[in-house]
Amino acid sequence: MSLKNFIENWVAVFNSGDAHVLSQMYHEDAINHQVNQDPIEGRDAIKQMFKDEFQQAKMVCLIESIYEDGDWVILEWKDPLGLRGCGFFKVVNGKIKIQRGYWDRLFF
Repeated sequence: MSLKNFIENWVAVFNSGDAHVLSQMYHEDAINHQVNQDPIEGRDAIKQMFKDEFQQAKMVCLIESIYEDGDWVILEWKDPLGLRGCGFFKVVNGKIKIQRGYWDRLFF
């Protein structure tokens, strides 16, 4: 599977709101750092983060573009309300090792 397809699948799972399935796409020791928050370390903590977020709001990620470079994938996205951002994913052996997200928390 190409990294682009991997991220397209990640978006589909994200949009389903299934924190368990989504967390399985991460390495056991992965780091998810949404830069306007503290980094989340470890698959279990990432799962809990998504579970909490999915309970707070219906989140929808619409793909604007995907770029690949080696082990890295950049996802430019928007949501139906106009919030925009981008995510950087380092994918190692078919799982996310590092994720960084950039978006305006005040808009959200």
